[in-house]
Amino acid sequence: MYDYRAPLRDMAFVVKELLGLSAVSRLSDYEGYGEATDELFDAIQEECARFSQEVLSPLNRMGDQTPARMEAGAVVTAPGFKAGYEQFIAAGWNGLTAPVAFGGQGLPNVMGAPAEEMWHAANMAFTLCPLLTRGAIEAIHTVGTPEQRQRYLPQMVSGRWTGTMNLTEPQAGSDLAALRTRAVPENGHYRITGQKIFITYGDQDYTENIIHLVLARLPDAPAGVKGLSLFIVPKFLLQPDGSLGPANDLRTVSLEHKLGIHASPTCVLSYGDEGGAWGELLGEPHRGLEIMFIMMNAARFSVGVQGMAIGQRAYQGALEYARERIQGTPLGLSTAAPIVFHPDVKRMLSSMKARLEACRALSYYAGQMLDLALAEKDPTQRSWAQARSDLLTPIVKGFCSESGLWVANEALQVFGGMGYVEETGIAQCLRDARITTIYEGTTGIQANDLVGRKLLRDQGAMVRSLLTEIQAFLPELQHPALPGSLAQTLAHVLGLAEQSSVHLGKTALSGKLPQCFGVAVPYLHLLGWLVSGWLMARSALVAARKLQEGSQETDFYQAKIATAVFYAEHGMGVSTSLQRIVVGGGPALDGMNPEHF
Repeated sequence: MYDYRAPLRDMAFVVKELLGLSAVSRLSDYEGYGEATDELFDAIQEECARFSQEVLSPLNRMGDQTPARMEAGAVVTAPGFKAGYEQFIAAGWNGLTAPVAFGGQGLPNVMGAPAEEMWHAANMAFTLCPLLTRGAIEAIHTVGTPEQRQRYLPQMVSGRWTGTMNLTEPQAGSDLAALRTRAVPENGHYRITGQKIFITYGDQDYTENIIHLVLARLPDAPAGVKGLSLFIVPKFLLQPDGSLGPANDLRTVSLEHKLGIHASPTCVLSYGDEGGAWGELLGEPHRGLEIMFIMMNAARFSVGVQGMAIGQRAYQGALEYARERIQGTPLGLSTAAPIVFHPDVKRMLSSMKARLEACRALSYYAGQMLDLALAEKDPTQRSWAQARSDLLTPIVKGFCSESGLWVANEALQVFGGMGYVEETGIAQCLRDARITTIYEGTTGIQANDLVGRKLLRDQGAMVRSLLTEIQAFLPELQHPALPGSLAQTLAHVLGLAEQSSVHLGKTALSGKLPQCFGVAVPYLHLLGWLVSGWLMARSALVAARKLQEGSQETDFYQAKIATAVFYAEHGMGVSTSLQRIVVGGGPALDGMNPEHF
């Protein structure tokens, strides 16, 4: 077994040097952003690393081996997890990016994302609980009434109550139009009846109350997703003075037995077995899915960070093993040596390192855009940042989660047969990582969102803005310390993305939408390689300038340049085949008849 160590220097590089933390704090004092200084970031990072490494990481293996379980109709969490949660909220981590008005610290996402990465890498199953709570906080804060905010947010921000997201049902899956849960008005509130599945931390023994956000239909609701409303349904009812009253009419039916994240209780919840669970409407009637997307988009961003984080843990394990495992005589050496010197192992480790650094830059950059969308005073700039954030969300979720899974798989390959043995711990990383490409919308759903809502809906305006910015950056790569191939590769992939975007637009206009959506996943990956490659090139340029200025961190900055070049040569080349699929793969897919499968 190996221990997780937070990559603090690389995190600091992305936040402070690549993105420029001051670019956020300079814009506005929104919810305390003016206090988002480099010094505060460093202090938070150091303490978060200590907490993640000393408190959360030791619980990770235990939670995998001794999962959450049901006893007498209630969930009992994995050993040590409740005590770990109590330490988590006592330290104030739950409110790191939450609103100041309700007890949070109000820090920007560009500072919260590194902390979240550490928590997920240290213990993914544990961190799913605060992840869902933060999404529920954001939804209630955005559309809730003043009374609802005051009633729920202080306790949720502190972590004394948690939150969940109740979307799907046994018959529905990802087709939310098929939801059947009902909400009937009664004396100013609603009675909720129905069953929900796949509810992460739908029950737990951490806190005295759980605030469920539940999609349901009113009696007069139109058919389809436009007929869904969102309701706040607490596990325990609240008295007028805010104290807890009797249990609500909801119960945990069972826990799912999963491939990974064993310590995270995934619940089947039943509402209204005794007449109807008490609930109150959140936002306007029939706009539940729109409101739920506030929570869902927050979760999608977090899952992208999560995928990258679990990949980081797996990479660290593979690297440690490769440095210690002596097997054979590597080419170019005269005696046996650790396998890290074997060319193919070196290739795998280099690929993992480069892809993780690229995903870290991509996800933190997306967090910064979300911050600017909230903080920017100028309406035009705020609108631009929101559009960029909207465009990046499905890319971060899809590309980073797929990359994290790929890294975990490669890490097990470095271990060889020992990786297939549970005792080494790397198998848990692979099992845990597998869900990240599925929940909060599969990669296919992210790709459909990218093509349908982000590319076609505005006739490509969001995408053109991104491509134009990357094009304008290319001349900056003409730096003597950077190889010309870096700019050439980025320019080539930029052209492929432009060709693919134009092709999809024309295909949609011709009425061949199935062809567009049939190649949406390759298109998402193409944009993922482009944006992450652009950020890696920017990282190399920052490093080159630091070396030119005489920085004493020579090894670190030289490694930054080498990693960016490796990413371009060993990773971004796949973009050519992705573009070929996007442009030519639609008709070939049409030719595949499901009846012939």
